Order: sequence, then C-alpha cells, then structure tokens
Amino acid sequence: MHRLLLFVCACWATFASAQTQFSITFPTAKGASFDGRLMLFLAKDNKSEPRFQVSDDANSQQLFGQNVDGWQAAKPTLMGASAFGYPVKSLADFPAGEYWVQALLHKYETFKLKTGYTVKLPMDRGEGQNYRTAPGNLYSKPFKIKFDPKAKQVVKIVLDQENPPIVEPKDTKYIKHIKIQSKMLTEFWGRPMYLGAHVLLPHGFDEHPEAKYPLCINHGHFPADFDGFKETPPPADMDTTDYVARFGVYGYKKFVWQEAYNLYKQWTSKDFPRMLIIEIQHATPYYDDSYAVNSANMGPYGDAITYELIPEIEKRFRGIGQGWARFLYGGSTGGWEALAAQVFYPDEYNGCFAACPDPITFEAYTVVDIYKDENAYFLPGDFKKTPRPGMRNYLGQVKCTIEEINQRELAIGDNSRSGDQWDIWQATYSPVGENGYPKPIWDKATGKIDHSVAKYWSENYDLMHILKRQWATVGKKLQGKIHIYCGDMDNYYLNNAVYLMEDYLKTTKNPHYDGEVKYGDRFEHCWNGDPNQPNHVTRLRYNTMYIPKILKRIEAGAPAGADLKSWRY
Repeated sequence: MHRLLLFVCACWATFASAQTQFSITFPTAKGASFDGRLMLFLAKDNKSEPRFQVSDDANSQQLFGQNVDGWQAAKPTLMGASAFGYPVKSLADFPAGEYWVQALLHKYETFKLKTGYTVKLPMDRGEGQNYRTAPGNLYSKPFKIKFDPKAKQVVKIVLDQENPPIVEPKDTKYIKHIKIQSKMLTEFWGRPMYLGAHVLLPHGFDEHPEAKYPLCINHGHFPADFDGFKETPPPADMDTTDYVARFGVYGYKKFVWQEAYNLYKQWTSKDFPRMLIIEIQHATPYYDDSYAVNSANMGPYGDAITYELIPEIEKRFRGIGQGWARFLYGGSTGGWEALAAQVFYPDEYNGCFAACPDPITFEAYTVVDIYKDENAYFLPGDFKKTPRPGMRNYLGQVKCTIEEINQRELAIGDNSRSGDQWDIWQATYSPVGENGYPKPIWDKATGKIDHSVAKYWSENYDLMHILKRQWATVGKKLQGKIHIYCGDMDNYYLNNAVYLMEDYLKTTKNPHYDGEVKYGDRFEHCWNGDPNQPNHVTRLRYNTMYIPKILKRIEAGAPAGADLKSWRY
C-alpha cells in the first residue's frame, strides 16, 4: 500500500503546475451522503457518453478516479492532479484541447464481514457489477469544455442523473426464474445475500409429472436472463447493418436470434433429450460472478451454489438430484468455474466441459509465471524492460499490455474494487490483506509479484497443482469427467495454461484421466470444440454441442437402478 500511495501521489512538483480542477456535486434530492468511487471521463467526441468510451482498446478515452467517504449532498468534491488516471495518469499531463466531460459516482456499501473486517464495496444491484449502469449510481450529462491543464479554472459538474432500477425478467412456458437467500453467504457478508438462476424447462415438463430430469449447469458471467433461447424466428426484415469488429461480420444480432430460435426448435423436437439447463446469477460485491468456489474474501460461494441453490432448483423442478445426473459446462470464466467445481466437488458432478478457461494453472497466468517471475508487467533485461502483452488477435497483434489493463482497473477502483478481470482473480484467489481487502498478488504500480501470495494461490486455487497433489485420492472420482477446449490463438493467452494441464493429464495413472483436451488451430477466445465453424458460430452452440457428450456421461456414470427412462419421452 505504501508503494501504491507513492505511485498515485508521486511527482508533486510536476503536478503543482496543473491548475484546472473539477468541482463535482450532487443535489440533496439524490440523498444525504455517500461512499464510493468518483470518476471523471473526458472524450474527444460524443458518439456515445464518455463513461462508455473507456476500454483496453488503443483509442480508449480518458478516466480519472478517486475515493469519496461520507460525501455530503451539495458539498463540492474537487478532482485535480492527484486523481489517478488511465491512460494518462494525471490531469497535469493531460493534453489541452476540447473534450466532452462527464462524471459518475459508483456507490459503495459498508459490509461488516464474518472475518471481523469492515469493508466498503459496490453491492451488485441486479446489473452484474457494471459501474456504468449500476442502479442508483449518480452521473452527469456530458457537456463540452475547453481544457488546459495549466489554466486557472474550475469546471463545475453536477451529478443530477441516476441510473434506473433493473427490470426483472418474466417467466415464460419454458424459462423460469428462481432466487433464494443464502444462509451461508448472509452469515459471511453480514447482510442478506441471494443466489439466483434462470431455468430452462424441458419440453413436456407439465405433461409428464412423473419425470425427473438430469441437470446441466451452464457457468459464466452474469446472465440478465436465459441466453440463446427464443420461441419465435427473427423478423424477415430485421436490420442487418450492425457490425461486430471482433468477428468481422454484419447482421450478427439477427444471426444470434436465429441460433436461439434453432435451439428452441431442437429443444421441442421429438427425439431431443429432456433435461434441465440453468444459468446461475451469483454476482458479488467484487464481480459479476463469484467464480463458484469458496473464497477468503467473498465467502463460501462454492458450497452455497452446490448445497443450497442446486438442491433447491432440483426440488422445485423435479431434478434427479444426484451427482451422476449433474453436468457442468461454460466458457472463459465459465470454463474455469466448470473445471473448478468438478475438481472441488468431484462426487457432486459427472463431467465438465471447460472451453477457453481462465488460467487453470498459475505457471501460465496468461503470460506470467507467478511462481518464478519477479515482475508481471515486464520481461527482465539488463538494459531494457519489455512490456508483457495482455491481449492479442489471431495474428498475434497486441492490443494492450498487462500493465495497461491493471492500471485501467486501478483508476476504476483500488483494493480490487474495479469489478473487472484481474481484480476478481485477486479477490477470488488471495488471502485477506491487513486492511480487510484482498492481498495483492502484485504491486499495481510496479508489477512486482508477492511470492507469499503466489504460494497461497498455488495451494488453494491452482487447479493443475491441486490435481497433482490429490490425484491419488480423487483420480477415480474424476476419471472421464474432464474435457477442455481452447483456441491456440486465444486472445488472452489462456491456451498456455491448457498446454501445461494437458501435459500433466497425459501422465496420470491409476487411473488415467480418460477425458480430452482439444485445440482450435488459429481460433481465438471462446472456441469450444468445433473445428469446422468459426468462433462467432460455436459460441452460440454450447447446449447442442455438449448435450451428446452429456448423454455419454450419463450412460457411463449412472449407478445400477438409476432412472434413465422417465425423462426420455
């Protein structure tokens, strides 16, 4: 923390030349006082609001952030050279020019944790941890200014706008929604905490009350509703001028709708297997999901999902309710969660299909070996520092560095409070720090790795290290259950960890793991096992691609006398 304060507040002699300040207030009609992260955005255009223009792209617009505690209505908060920024770190160095300016307050709530610490965090409010759209967050309308860092001026901004509440999705014939208060999580967080899920019911559910069904758990980021299932085709005249640069295709919205309708047609066809599929809502005060494991900083989400939420879903919707009839799958974060849940709860699930998983060994934490490397941001050298890449395309062209991504997150929130990727890994895997927040795996300012934290990660969350350590006792329970798929040009270098995991799995004995690891040649992130279709197609077909594999696992794993008929109508 000492280094971070030095980093954020360094070079005061230089900063002193910055005269321009922003005076930000909120009206009494919006509340009495708030804690949170105050953010200032500057953008060269107003094609979209400045708050939506900050990213890891080369053309990212500017963000500055600072904490506020007990900020009172109508009382100005000044933001100047000491606010930490991304991509430019200080207003003192921000170039003069004309900009669209906007400010936003990301509200924090006070939690008195079971750990004994009191922390301030942004409670999820139904949006999936997105500071831009979180209900109740205050913001200003964008307006244009002439900015000169050396000019003696005060720009006044009023946060007189407020994000509206999220509208809850409605039940349909096939899609139901469930929410429960978790006793385990409520005890940990010191306030009511909830878990939810969107449940896709099998065709004929009401007509076959005697049937009990297998359960498929589709892990991933926060789902607003069940994704990829529509009972009507897209309109024939639907606009197809939308363009997705990532995939290089036009009309993707219509294509996504058509794929969702195709699933509906398969789902309701005569010979399609009948089962329950769920997408879980388990957003935390740190991220849009919990990573589905028990964590020192976030509490027992793994246990709460496995022993509270899933049994309740099976009870309400006639699930078989046994480990041999439960299956896990997902991509990216969901891929890691699927594999982790299978490893940590080997008896409770009968197979995982992990696509493009987040780093499954921290020997390849994207392009960093947290055990051997000294610095996460730079390759060592006698006379230069070479930045480590953070993201690439399928040709290997680098989009941004690890340092840049981490410092964007730091501008959004310190103490792992950005609600973004590297911070949630830290919040999930780290021990609790002396201040009650996650102990950093590395210094956000310099990239220097803390190897004591790395050791904790290895012992508790490095999935390859855990399998190596426990294979003699859990190998039989995991035989045939591990399936991993990854593009060999994954945008986030996630294939590096998969290579190491595959090398280990090949060596397993008594028993051999008897699963599969497959790679997509030149495929990017979210490749999930089909070498004949591009990413933008296969990412929409998890259900139809994995259900045949699930049926094989049912046949292989069902105990004698198991119900293999009531749900096959």
